[in-house]
This record gives sequence, C-alpha cells and structure tokens, in this order.
Amino acid sequence: MKSSEWMQIGELAEQFGLAPHVLRHWEAMGLLTPATRVNGRRRYTRDHVVRVLTIVRAKAAGMSLEQIRDVLTVSGQAERQALLQRHHADLERRLQETAASKALIEHLMRCTADDFTQCPDYRRIAESAAGSLALGKDGCVI
Repeated sequence: MKSSEWMQIGELAEQFGLAPHVLRHWEAMGLLTPATRVNGRRRYTRDHVVRVLTIVRAKAAGMSLEQIRDVLTVSGQAERQALLQRHHADLERRLQETAASKALIEHLMRCTADDFTQCPDYRRIAESAAGSLALGKDGCVI
C-alpha cells in the first residue's frame, strides 16, 4: 500500500473531530485495530474511516461501546440482527419519549399561563406523555 493511502492516528481522529486518545481507547476495547505499525506509529486505511464512522454513528444512536463492540464482532448475521433489533426497539422507545418531550416544550413556548403546570392543555399533554407510567393517588409515579 502506498504511503499516501495510510493515515496516522491524528489524521484519522481529525476527520471526525476526535482526540487521538479516543481512537486509542477504542483500540484497547477491541473496536479498532490499526492496519500496521511503522516505527511504533499506528497506520490506518480507508477501511478504518468506515469503521470509525460506524462507531461514531452507533454512539450517536445511543449504543454503548460494549454494544458496538458486540455488533462489530458477533460471529453471524442472525446474531447481529438480534442485537440490532433489540437496540432498534430501544431507539424507537427513546424517539417516542423525545417526541413527547418536544410536544411539551412546544406547548410551553406558546403557553401564556402564569403557572404552566396548571394549564389544562399542558396537563393533558403531560398526562398523555406519561402514558403507561403508574401513578398513585397522590399523583406520584409508583
């Protein structure tokens, strides 16, 4: 491979706005492996760019580094699909929670009540957002 096709750790990290120590940490966790070392310096290829992009996007989707490692290292498509389906369900739940929070905030930006917690529309939205939370007689979550 030509030297122009190799990247040093700083170059790879910079492409994603990361500090080089982050890539070293990911290496220690088994998420990333340099293609080779030259004079003790890590060398990375374009394949590593895709790998780092995958890690960055998975983290943005809320996956832990351990979950990402599991997805990247699992030994079969069926097992990988099962891992991803579990994470997808969790992501869907979090998206619903985010949408409910967004609705509350959007109402608050329009609400003219002095005490928004007493606003009937806010209370309706809040109770709807609470959804399946079990409330006691005092209104506290059980």
